[in-house]
Amino acid sequence: MAVNKDKNVYTVVFAAVMVVVVGSILAFLASGLRPNIKENERFEKQQNILYAMGVNENGDDAGSVNFIPTDKVEKEFTSYIKEQLVIEGDKITNDEEAYLIDLKKQLAAKKKGEDYKLPLFIGEKDGKEFYVIPMYGKGLWDAIWGYIALDKTMTVQGVYFDHKGETPGLGANIKMRYFMDDFSGESILKGTRYEGIAVAKGNNDPLNKTKDDNEVDALAGATITGNGVAAMIKESVTLYKDYLETIRVK
Repeated sequence: MAVNKDKNVYTVVFAAVMVVVVGSILAFLASGLRPNIKENERFEKQQNILYAMGVNENGDDAGSVNFIPTDKVEKEFTSYIKEQLVIEGDKITNDEEAYLIDLKKQLAAKKKGEDYKLPLFIGEKDGKEFYVIPMYGKGLWDAIWGYIALDKTMTVQGVYFDHKGETPGLGANIKMRYFMDDFSGESILKGTRYEGIAVAKGNNDPLNKTKDDNEVDALAGATITGNGVAAMIKESVTLYKDYLETIRVK
């Protein structure tokens, strides 16, 4: 008996079968690729932490952001990162996989009044110690995040920023090298207060030569994203204030 393909029921059944088949294929592929995805996420975090420390393959081109390649990053990460700490209230422990802690989830737990963990990384480069803090915040459209590397005077040695959905050519430029480089040399302190660093319009320092004003020049057309970066930095350094006070040169 021939199937009447002109009937609506045939179309519905055919579509349902295709959804099941395609869904099964995608689920199988996702399951098979999950280990690779997790490994790439691990390498990316290592690359970003090292980038904030100034461990990268940037050349003289101010517009180029070049990470340590994935086939080298694990070895470099182990070489430069001397300690990985987990801060839980007054308790500080060592954890070789602290970099895998999901800061977004920890901040959500804090907001609910639950216990939470804060990872912090102590690195060494050219005989100097770096204290690398992870950050997470909100831009114009979606999440922004990054890392800020400090020395014992609370001076910024480098940063790395990234985003989920900021506007290309505007807010998305927070991950451009020329913007990130402006933060180096700035202090997160104003006196003894943990002020962070503002992303300011019209700060009369477009070349960012003034390093004692807690400000960098804003990105054109990206005021809300810039404000998000500034808020993220201030909130993050405030979270880590108690620890930073134990290592700060006074």
